[in-house]
Amino acid sequence: MNIIQIIILAVIQGAAELLPVSSSAHVIAAEKLMGLDPASPEMSFLLVMLHTGTMFAVLIYFWSRWKDLIRQYKAIIVATIFTGIVGLGLQQVIEKVILRGQAHSEVEQLFGNLRLIALALAAAGILIIIAGMREQRRGGRREINLRSASLIGVVQGICLPFRGFSRSGATISTGMLLDMARFRAEEFSFALAIVLTPPVIAREAYRLTKLYPSAHEAGAASFHLFAPGLLGMAFSFVAGLLALRWLSAWLEQGRWKFFGFYCLFAAAGVLAIYYLKP
Repeated sequence: MNIIQIIILAVIQGAAELLPVSSSAHVIAAEKLMGLDPASPEMSFLLVMLHTGTMFAVLIYFWSRWKDLIRQYKAIIVATIFTGIVGLGLQQVIEKVILRGQAHSEVEQLFGNLRLIALALAAAGILIIIAGMREQRRGGRREINLRSASLIGVVQGICLPFRGFSRSGATISTGMLLDMARFRAEEFSFALAIVLTPPVIAREAYRLTKLYPSAHEAGAASFHLFAPGLLGMAFSFVAGLLALRWLSAWLEQGRWKFFGFYCLFAAAGVLAIYYLKP
């Protein structure tokens, strides 16, 4: 992987992060086209670091709005607990049951499965369309409560193993279907992402260090392993800030369901890559 590839992936991540279209699916599709292996520990770590860069961009850009969410800390904690229960439970089912018998069975093996990514994109698209159509008819009036937070946390946990099942698209749509105002659901979704990011980084860093069991090997290889991720994080941070400047205003114009249609289109594109790429 060279610096040009890192920049391209960072720009894709930065442009897609704010949109509920699964930035991970777009990055993975680009990696496939570049001949890279999305399921490898190096690429999984890079993907997480790209997300981290854009999360910092979101945190800075919407700083004034995050202050209101501090009062919702109980809801954030409850949602995160349910995410952990569901996400870890799904991970165990996938690794111990679905991938049983395969060498080095890890949930990350699913990340390179383009057919599964396409299915997840289509599922997210349908959910977004349903939520967008409901918003047009009724709008949202409720604030976040613990019941809504727990359901959103469950949905977020379901998203974790499946690249393409847009975490932001699914959680925001769930909030809208629970009669929350969309801007509240958006704020809550991004707050959950910021809480979720550190443990995910730790997990992927651990997977990388397992490649080199001895301390000497790990020290010698650390720069080679971690430098692309850190560089990608920096580029995705800049790309995310630039994208936020014009995307945030466009998002407020009641076009939520159109992201669902785009997800369906993207699902078809991912399938095309799977069947046409040699």
